[in-house]
Amino acid sequence: MKSEDLILEMNNITKVFPGVKALSNVNLQVRRGEIHSLCGENGAGKSTLMNVLSGVYPYKSYEGDILFNGELCKFHNIKQSEEKGIVIIHQELALIPLLTIAENMFIGNERCNATKIIDWRKTQVQAKEMLERVGLKNEDINQQICQIGVGKQQLVEIAKALAKNVSLLILDEPTASLNDEESDHLLNIILQLKEEGVTSIIISHKLQELTKVSDRITVIRDGEVIKTLDRKTDEFSEPVIVKSMVGRELTQIYPKRKNCKIGNEIFRVENWNVYHQEDERRKLIEDVNFNVRSGEVVGLVGLMGAGRTELAMSIFGKSYGQKISGDVYMHGNKITINNVKDAIDNKIAYTSEDRKTYGLVLGDSIMHNMTMASLSDVYASKNGVLLKNKEIRDARDNKNKFGVKAPSINTRLDTLSGGNQQKVVLAKWIMATPDVLILDEPTRGIDVGAKHEIYLLINELAQKGKAVIVISSEMPEAIGVSDRVYVINEGRIIGELEGEDMTPETIMTQIIRDTKKRGRE
Repeated sequence: MKSEDLILEMNNITKVFPGVKALSNVNLQVRRGEIHSLCGENGAGKSTLMNVLSGVYPYKSYEGDILFNGELCKFHNIKQSEEKGIVIIHQELALIPLLTIAENMFIGNERCNATKIIDWRKTQVQAKEMLERVGLKNEDINQQICQIGVGKQQLVEIAKALAKNVSLLILDEPTASLNDEESDHLLNIILQLKEEGVTSIIISHKLQELTKVSDRITVIRDGEVIKTLDRKTDEFSEPVIVKSMVGRELTQIYPKRKNCKIGNEIFRVENWNVYHQEDERRKLIEDVNFNVRSGEVVGLVGLMGAGRTELAMSIFGKSYGQKISGDVYMHGNKITINNVKDAIDNKIAYTSEDRKTYGLVLGDSIMHNMTMASLSDVYASKNGVLLKNKEIRDARDNKNKFGVKAPSINTRLDTLSGGNQQKVVLAKWIMATPDVLILDEPTRGIDVGAKHEIYLLINELAQKGKAVIVISSEMPEAIGVSDRVYVINEGRIIGELEGEDMTPETIMTQIIRDTKKRGRE
């Protein structure tokens, strides 16, 4: 390959953190004008490699060379890489909620006049131009970022990058929090930018998206490049990519449960109603009824905004909503749940879709995060003294059991990859020995290998007689792991499916039919 065809060369990149070699002699070549994807398991080193490239990890904190447009680069910060035309959009969006779209787009890149005062007219004109390039022509540039959805926020981030004259755009998990329609729109924008000459590097766990838009895919495992696949010359299929990622074939994406008897009802919700957190006149959940039995996995499926998370959070100690009414039964007995402690005391656990806000204390250790939900019940003596040795022993056992990749149980959570953080969340609640587990988007933002491990864990919970509720935006996933599914649309349960009736087509048909029916009412 001619050097003039390459926009980027990363040669023999090695990055070491205390106790962990994150990258080992990694070599990456990116062609000018291509869409190049990076994939691998959580903790494989994908984001670390891009942080090295963009200056998040400055020159001399790693070994190896970076050549951009043939020039040796020694970036000490992000600003220096952006001046060269390299812009990274992280999974956690760097937008300020209470500033406007236009203000967010030019933070650190302000449009000023000759006297160094911000030229607001120029700012607004260019903001509109950039938004039009990403398909947001009619968006009000003066509205606050918090007033638009996550999908549009991603597009604002891309518009922000275009305003910096980007020539290499790096997107880290750009569709992790988007629904299918938003994801398709974003991918089409990336393809459009390719036509305009912008080179892109995408990090993603959604293999179907990578195979759709990528020219080449580089697989990284345990800090090393395993192979690079070229659409023109190699088999561009998910099984090939998965085998390279995990080092083995996953013959069955959704493993079947064996010797798992579905028993008596454990959990039941009757006539459940919830009003919006901020608007007491707006009813979000209406007369919901459902149940889960011992050894059973039940899915809650529906489109984004259907009310699945609001339903789960309202049940789990009234964590969401107001004017909540209805009844909850455990093992046939009516129980009262007014707060999270009541839910935990009644053996109900809930893993949030937003693990970083509601599931973890990122600045604390793996051990403390694992044991925090069961300290008083499991790790305290009758006199209220912490049983430290038991806490350490159990944390080590569960770190190994869940396959959490970290040097020790004292490692801080904010140094772990998303998949390993998710494993800690699940370990935390399972160590609390619940009878009912509500898993809200349990595999969001994690790789196919880690997903498979979580599916096996769900099976193990069911085999132990637990009642498991799974909420997933990926219909094939919800169907693949569940014995039954309840279909939710606009806050109401509109159908219950099991067996061969559980198909995406049947679910969407029910949703469309219900939406049309409501439109006529």
